Amino acid sequence: MTNIDWDRVSKGVAREQEKMIWRPYGIPTVLDLERSAFHDAPISTPWDIPEKLVVSVAITGAFFRHDQNPNQPLTPGAILDAAREVARAGASTVHIHVRDDDGYNVLSPDRFRQVIKPLRDEFPELAVDGCLVPALNGEWDLMKEVLESGVLDAAPINTTATYIGDSLFVKPAPLMIEKVRLINEAGAKPEIAVYTDADVSNADRFLFKSGLIEKGAAWLVLPALPGCSPMENPRQMIEGLTRTVAAIKDVDPDAFIMVCAAGRASTHVATLAALMGLHIRVGMEDTYLLWPHRDDRVESNLQALQIGQMISQVVGRPVATQAEYRAMLGLPERNAKV
Repeated sequence: MTNIDWDRVSKGVAREQEKMIWRPYGIPTVLDLERSAFHDAPISTPWDIPEKLVVSVAITGAFFRHDQNPNQPLTPGAILDAAREVARAGASTVHIHVRDDDGYNVLSPDRFRQVIKPLRDEFPELAVDGCLVPALNGEWDLMKEVLESGVLDAAPINTTATYIGDSLFVKPAPLMIEKVRLINEAGAKPEIAVYTDADVSNADRFLFKSGLIEKGAAWLVLPALPGCSPMENPRQMIEGLTRTVAAIKDVDPDAFIMVCAAGRASTHVATLAALMGLHIRVGMEDTYLLWPHRDDRVESNLQALQIGQMISQVVGRPVATQAEYRAMLGLPERNAKV
C-alpha cells in the first residue's frame, strides 16, 4: 500500500495559507473566451465549418430486405411514399435505389421513373441521386438508359475493391473511368463513394489525375459496414473517420464530404461527421440499426431524418434547404430533363 507523507502535506497547506494562487490580471473580467486584456487581437475566432448541414436521406439501398428490417420500403410505391414524406419534412436531398419483385436491387429505367417523376412534379428543387451499379448481364445498358433519361442529378462512383459482408464488391478501373464519362455526358454530377481510405487513392489515381473529375468534388464516405473501415468501438470510429477525411483532404482540399450513417456505427458516426463540419446521409440504405450500443431497428426514413434534424440542432448547423444543396453541388436550380 502506498504511504503518503501527511505531515509534509499539512506543512504545505499551512505554507499556502489554505488558499490557491489567484492573480486576476484581467479584472474586472474574470475570463474572456475571445480576447486578452493585454492586447486587442482576437485569441479565439469562430470555427471555419459550413453553417448549413446537408441531411440526405437514402431511402432503401440495395442490401436489406424484410427479413432484416420489416419496415424496409421495397416496392416503387413504398419507395416513393418514403421519399415524398422526407422531402416534405425538410430533407436536403434524397438518394434512390429501386428493387425488383423479390426485393433485390435492380437497374430498371421504368421503376426509377415511377419513383422520381412524381418527386420532380411535387418538389422541383429536389436533387435526386441514385445508385447505378451494374452487376449482372445487361445492366450496363440499363444504367446507360437511366443516365440518358436524365432522371438523376448525380450518381456515385464506387472506387473500391473490397468485401462488403460476404460479397466481393469490385469496380474495375476501366468501368470506373467509363462510368464517370457517361455521368458527365448525361449532365449529372459524379459522386466519389469510398468505403476505406485506400479507395481515396483509387479516386486520385484514376479519376483526378486523368482529369475526369475536378477538385472540389462530391464525396460519399461509407464506413462501418462489414469489410469497410472498421468501427467496432468509439475509438475506431473517431480514428477511422478522421483518417479517411484527412486522406480526402490531402487529394482534394475543397472536397464536399458527406458521411453515411452506416453499419453499427449508424447515428453516432453521423453525429461525429456533423461535429467535424461535414454533411450526413441517414435513412434505411446503409443500416437497419439506430444505435451502436443497441439492436433497435430503424422504423422509417422519416424517423432517420428527424434524428438528423436533431443532430443539426445540437451542433448549431441548420439543415440546408433543397435549393441550398443544389447550389452547394453546382447543380442547376432544377432538373431540366424531367
